[in-house]
Amino acid sequence: MNEATNINQGIREHLGQFSLHVLLVFATGLTIGSERAVVPVLGEEVLGVESLFVIGSFVVSFGFVKALLNLYAGKWGEEYGRKPVLVAGWATALPLPLILIYAPSWNWITVGNILLGINQALTWSMAINAKIDLAGPDQRGLAVGIDESFGYTGVAVGAWLTGAIAGRWSLRPEPFYFLAVVVVLAFLISIFLIKETVQYAQAEGDADDHDANLPFNEVLKRATYGDRTLFAAAQAGHIENFVDTLFWIAVPLYLTSQGLGIAAVGVVVGVHSAMYFLQIGTGGLADRIGRRPPVVWGMFLAGAGVLGMVMVEGYLLWTVLAAASGLGMALLYPNLMTVPSDAAHPTWRSAGMGVYRMWRDAGYGVGAILIGLSMEFVNIEAAFYMTAILMFISGAVVYVWMEETHPEFGTHEPPAPASEPTTRTVMEK
Repeated sequence: MNEATNINQGIREHLGQFSLHVLLVFATGLTIGSERAVVPVLGEEVLGVESLFVIGSFVVSFGFVKALLNLYAGKWGEEYGRKPVLVAGWATALPLPLILIYAPSWNWITVGNILLGINQALTWSMAINAKIDLAGPDQRGLAVGIDESFGYTGVAVGAWLTGAIAGRWSLRPEPFYFLAVVVVLAFLISIFLIKETVQYAQAEGDADDHDANLPFNEVLKRATYGDRTLFAAAQAGHIENFVDTLFWIAVPLYLTSQGLGIAAVGVVVGVHSAMYFLQIGTGGLADRIGRRPPVVWGMFLAGAGVLGMVMVEGYLLWTVLAAASGLGMALLYPNLMTVPSDAAHPTWRSAGMGVYRMWRDAGYGVGAILIGLSMEFVNIEAAFYMTAILMFISGAVVYVWMEETHPEFGTHEPPAPASEPTTRTVMEK
């Protein structure tokens, strides 16, 4: 425990460092966005990959690596601090542009995406934890919303810009020169300008609280299945990433099969991700009305947008429905992440967030497998139907099981330790 218990928190009080972390999460989004519109088409048209399932394999490697590293990023962030983990994440991304430029086969792309998964897990996990550290509990939803809005705006800009570059020149190497500049600059900012923030989380909590300093295995159990609300959040986070995976794998291939050019594909994919910028408002909204309503609305809206994309034709309609699904994701994405942040004691918040983010981002891997199999053995439209149905089912689970976790008017009470009586009611706070 840091003995400076009077450390001030707040976005305004730490605007300089908070802004730098916003810039870095934008760079994290640019890094993954640089692959969104270009790499699936690169595999099909340049590297000669015929199997749609094999094309999806690069997201499988990304998803499972990112999920596992999310788990340990949170743990390492508690043990070593946020900054060392952040720097390590950007160091991991340094070889990625070279791999994408010179890869002689699809296997190299898959290896590159392992590095991308490590980069995204370490940098995005630390960016969000640092913002929560600085903002404090009263602005937690807003901090998460800002983080996710700028991160996914980076994804949108990266997808749009690399699609435009590829349309103007070629699928490689030109789009990945841009990626190289982003990675190098972010690495240097992380080393020379970013300050440590873990002390703010340590000062925020009461070390004598029965819920403080849980062992890592207990955090893993509670955030996975020991708490029904956290289970509902984890499964929803897992399924929601099927939508993100769909826009990474299936949407570019579906739209090009319908005759849309690569630059236009970049716009549609970019518009979907651009709607995530609205998280800057939806996170703040949840600070006022609670986490649960935006999550429920978002699950069903995102599913409906995905379903609609294979029920219409035309560039404009595809763009509108991509935006609708993106709006749904903007409603649910930051607020699902705030649920474990609300429920966790500050002494293990980073670890608890890591568990949630592990289950959420495992959805990339599982989603890529199921979407790839659907495209390979049924048709590409089946991937859209499957994703939409799973979003509706997952949204129903959230509606039935998730309790409100907002610290001011929430109904959620964490489970008492086994050594304590369990007779407390949910309203005893």
